[in-house]
Amino acid sequence: MTVVGLSRTALGRRVPLAVERAASPLRRLSGRARLVGWLGPVGLMLLAFGLRVVGLGNPHRFAFDETYYAKDAWSLLNNGFVQTYLSDADGDAETDINADILAGHTDKVWTGDPSLAVHPDVGKWLIALGEKAFGMDPFGWRIASAVAGALMVLVMCRLVRRMTGSTMLGCVAGTLLMLDGLHFVLSRLALLDIFLALFLLCGVSCLVADRDWHRARLARRARRTEGGVGLTGWGPALLFRPWLLAAGVCFGLAVGTKWTALYPLAALGVLCWVWSAGARRSLGIRWALLKGALLDGVPAFLSLVVVALLVYVATWGGWLAHAGEYEEHLSSTQYRQYTGHGHCEKDADSDDEHYVADRLDTTRKWPTATERDAHGVGEAWQSLRSLWYYHQDVYTFHTHFLDCSSHFYASKPSSWLLINRPVGVAVTNDIAPDAPGCDAPAGSDCIKQVLLLPTPVLWWGGVLALMFAVAMWVGARDWRYGLAVVGALSTWLPWMLNDDRPIFLFYAIAVLPFTVLALTLTIGTLIGPSRAPSARRTAGVVVGGAFVVLTLVNYAWFWPIWTNQMLTHSEWLDRVWFSRWV
Repeated sequence: MTVVGLSRTALGRRVPLAVERAASPLRRLSGRARLVGWLGPVGLMLLAFGLRVVGLGNPHRFAFDETYYAKDAWSLLNNGFVQTYLSDADGDAETDINADILAGHTDKVWTGDPSLAVHPDVGKWLIALGEKAFGMDPFGWRIASAVAGALMVLVMCRLVRRMTGSTMLGCVAGTLLMLDGLHFVLSRLALLDIFLALFLLCGVSCLVADRDWHRARLARRARRTEGGVGLTGWGPALLFRPWLLAAGVCFGLAVGTKWTALYPLAALGVLCWVWSAGARRSLGIRWALLKGALLDGVPAFLSLVVVALLVYVATWGGWLAHAGEYEEHLSSTQYRQYTGHGHCEKDADSDDEHYVADRLDTTRKWPTATERDAHGVGEAWQSLRSLWYYHQDVYTFHTHFLDCSSHFYASKPSSWLLINRPVGVAVTNDIAPDAPGCDAPAGSDCIKQVLLLPTPVLWWGGVLALMFAVAMWVGARDWRYGLAVVGALSTWLPWMLNDDRPIFLFYAIAVLPFTVLALTLTIGTLIGPSRAPSARRTAGVVVGGAFVVLTLVNYAWFWPIWTNQMLTHSEWLDRVWFSRWV
């Protein structure tokens, strides 16, 4: 094979061959540069953790849906599966179970019956680790989220560094993620979404690492051919791809936290196949997309989807070990008896609506509930079938029985990126001006709040960056922008299929890493690839630096309403910019 007429850039520089471009720019870095590439991200991770852990136990209460997940985690830790809770644990009818737990009554608080938990267990197991280490109190059930949020900063830095070859841009990405309010508050609450975002980001990082690994292996084979610049025929079959296996594990854990991870798993899996085909085509293989469907698509499916499925099933180990309890108590709920038709009905004491099934078939049960208990392999198969029926019931709950529900903080996903409706997770109103820490003037009052509010400068700038990413992906065919676009769309658009049920802005935390990626790539494009002084580089540094500084200022401004700080009413109003934020 011979090469003629090598292309040159507008500046007259030779365009590298495909086998040269296939090598990651990080491989050419010195040992010192590699060390800095770790020290910077690790330093940012520790800073992020410090910001999140300060005052972590404030507010000292179950905030928002912590009342479900923190208690479910405690049950998993003590019982191996999620049980329902007593309504009272201290014998005092004046206090509910939440107050009893906060007062220290954390033993013997369960009924013994399994609970119909509507989300998988991975996130709750992680919350349980914090409770195991620090106890069943607000700090204990929130510390795992703080660790997850800090780890996301590290992974974000390393991902962008790998994609751009720049430690500086990697640290910019980590800084932007660290300074987002939605990420910050979710890192201080015992909710599931921060764990979902972490596992998704880890999965994406593994996919990008696999892209580099796959291209480098193909280029190595190409150098062994005649001429050393390309491949012929089908090219080599690389069946074992370790980074793909790692991605499958991460996506399995993500789905094991929330089912919504299935959408980015599918979309990014297809993108992985397209990347692999692109690598083969660049090295001279014709019809690479079709050939890659067999050589790369099949291994990718096995490593991503099949491995993710196995990991997902394994995360239900506690459930499977207690399948008998679920078969006895939850095999004939209204979700199993539902026949497919229902209507909305107003509550007698309020204007709220709830879903009512038109007809329930009270004879319907899980088939395994009436079968004789099996043993050995048969028992495992019976438990797996029960788990499948349980999934069917939970799916019915999500797709039908929530359709008529409403919530004060619910929002339409079409408005999420513009921050239409943040979520108030805790608030203390009407604090008297003479209360400790309240400096309100006479006739006014103070307020303390935790508001799940993204950093506006970051998110509104992110909308523009995502639009620019579409242009760069389509126009410049830059694969990095394609990852930002596909990732953002696959974690955002699916929610619009279910926008007739209560859904919340903080679900968009899965979109955030891809928004940060688009912003950082845009800053990198503005600065340009050359390190030589130029008007473009100066302008790019000024614009990019100004954006990071504005994000930092915005973060500092909203800190009090993210951390439950005492504010006068006027100070609080200065931070609630729109009436829809209340």
